[in-house]
Order: sequence, then structure tokens, then C-alpha cells
Amino acid sequence: MLDIAKLAGKIPGISHHFQQEMTASSQRLELAKTILQQAQNQQEALIERYQTWRDRLIFSAAMPVEPLDTRITIVPPPHRHSVFATDGSQIAPSHHEIAYCYLINVGRVMLHYGQNLHPLLDSLPEVYYRPEDLYVSRQWGIRTEEWLGYRRSVLEAQCLADMACGWVNPPGAHHEPNLAMVDGSLVYWFLDGLAHDARDLILVPIQEAWEQLKAARIPLMGYLSASRSVEGVNFLRLHNCTFDTPNCIMNCVDVEEQQIPCKVIEPLRDTTLWGENLQPGQRGPLWQSSARILELYDEAQRIYFCYVNVGTEIARIEVPGWVAEDQDLFNQGLGIMLAQVNKGFGYPVALAESHNQAVIRGGDRIRFFALLEQQMIRAGLQNVGTSYKEARKRGSIA
Repeated sequence: MLDIAKLAGKIPGISHHFQQEMTASSQRLELAKTILQQAQNQQEALIERYQTWRDRLIFSAAMPVEPLDTRITIVPPPHRHSVFATDGSQIAPSHHEIAYCYLINVGRVMLHYGQNLHPLLDSLPEVYYRPEDLYVSRQWGIRTEEWLGYRRSVLEAQCLADMACGWVNPPGAHHEPNLAMVDGSLVYWFLDGLAHDARDLILVPIQEAWEQLKAARIPLMGYLSASRSVEGVNFLRLHNCTFDTPNCIMNCVDVEEQQIPCKVIEPLRDTTLWGENLQPGQRGPLWQSSARILELYDEAQRIYFCYVNVGTEIARIEVPGWVAEDQDLFNQGLGIMLAQVNKGFGYPVALAESHNQAVIRGGDRIRFFALLEQQMIRAGLQNVGTSYKEARKRGSIA
């Protein structure tokens, strides 16, 4: 139990710390705005500098594919359009439960506007209990709980593609603009460091699902709220470098971190900087992510992003290369995305609803294991029940 009386004495220190941090952040922001204006005049030179020296840098910077001063007002979508979204939740395996298994629940949402059609709001549960499902990841040193999260990403992508393409592909019907949305990044950072075979079991089916969307001309978009990315700000570090050659390993290995010239605006985030430059309904320049993990992606699936002032925040919007390179698809997706944010009072309504469909609450978990217990007893299994530890934790003498 949390002792609020004891906690109250620590709050003033926290407030003082954040007050100091806000003052320092304001100073960094003003400096970053000045650096951004200077970098606009030498953008091509900075891009060339990065491409030449990127192997010697200790940070990853995104590459702008449009001028840094780009400000484009997003065009509203047509009255008739459709939105598809998926999100996932899970029950992790536990040796203290009735059976060692895990469950992934994928929420699906399909919303139609201006078409007089019923929406789809449901979820698809999958239970994994076979040894090949539970222990396959052990050969690569990956815990089952981690593998569960990776498998969830695959199911979300596959369910999204099946739902969207199944609606759009039947001949003679649904040709209104569409958008497929996911909550979070399209850059799967967790792939870094995975064994080759393990990586293929995750990335290959995801990219196959994306190829389905590409063939159906349904733009895919990842929506990141409260993004912590610094890829855009890192591009400005090339401007701040005072050395003739930006070789971090050679130039700054013996320099104290506070004195490294290119880090004067850290830890400023992209969203903070672009929040000063975008009006509601505007997007900033398009960037190509240079994250090394993207070298594992197919060329057409490399990730691009931009920042959009959606009215309530600066959102990071990610798309695969085949969307970014198709101006019609890109603009179509941005227009529908912004309309979704407005309908959802600050967050895309399709993503919020897909989360609500996917989430597994405490009562759902209890009913799942109760159903499993009934089936195991009917099958003639003996001594079915939770461990003494789990049973004791569910009660209290307090």
C-alpha cells in the first residue's frame, strides 16, 4: 500500500527539478530554432556530409527529402472513405496458472464514412499452447514473454491486411479512399540483435502483409503520439560539428560529454522543435529514417516520416517508402488521419476503438482460465488449479 503522507514530502523536490528543466529546455529550443534556420541554407551539403561520414558517427540522423522549411496544409478527405485499424493485447504465460499457455487478442476496426455502411468492431483471439509455440524461441535465447510480443506484432499486421484487402479487393465495389492505421512505429527496433532465423519468422510475414496493402493501393500509416524521437534534431548536429570531418570516434572520444559541440541542444525532441513551426493542420518536411535496423527491410518498405500538428499535439506519422513516393496515396492517408484525430477528440478514433476491442481486462483473464479449467476437467485431467502462491496472492488478510 502506498503511504501518501510519506510520499508528500518528496513532491517539492520533484517540482523544483522540473522547474529547472523547463527553463533549460526553453533555452535549448531557442538555440535549436536558430540552428534550424541556418541549416536550411546548407541542407544539401549537410546531407552529403552525413552520407559520407555516417559510418563514423555515434548517432543516427534522419535525412530530409523536402526542404527543412516545408509547411504544407493537409487537405481534408472526401466525404466517402474508409479506415482500417488493428491493435493487440495478450495474456502472458505463467507457471502459476492452470496451464502454461498464452493468448493474443487482436482488435479489429473498420469504419466507413459517407457510405451508409455498418462498421466492424470485433476481436480475434488466438491461444498458443503447443511446445513449438511455447519453446521455439528458447533456441535463440529469447524468453517466451518476449516472443509473445513479437508474435503479436505479426498478427496485428496480418489481420490488418486481411481485413482491409478483403474489403477493397472484391471486383466492382469499394473504390473510395482508404487508410490502414496502426498505433506506434513501423520501425521494429526489437529486431536488432535477433538471430537471423528468428528475425525471418517475424519480419517476413509483416512485410508480406504490407505487400498485400501495397497491391491493393491502401496506404499504411503508423501514428505515434508523444513521440520521443530525435532523428530530425540529430540532423542538426551535423551543422553544429566544429570539425572538418564529422568523425565522432576520432574527434570526440576523449572529450567530456558536456563539451561535445554537436550536443548543445540535447535532449531536445523533434516534436518540441516542430511544435514551434507548424500550425494546426500542417505537416512539416518528409524525412527518410536512417535507423540501421531498416537495412533489414525491403527497399520499398523503408520507413519515411513527417510531423503533423493535429491540433492537440505534434504527432509523428510513419509510412513505408511505397506510400511516401506516391503523392496521391500519401496525401490521401494524411487527410484521413487528420479527420480521424478530429473525430476522436485528439486521437484517431479507429486506433482508440481497436485498442478497446483488443484490451484484456481482469475479468476477461479470470473467465479465460475458468473456461480452460472446465475443459480440462471434462477431459479427465486431475489436480487442475493454480499454484498456492497465485491463490494466496489473490486474497489478503489486510
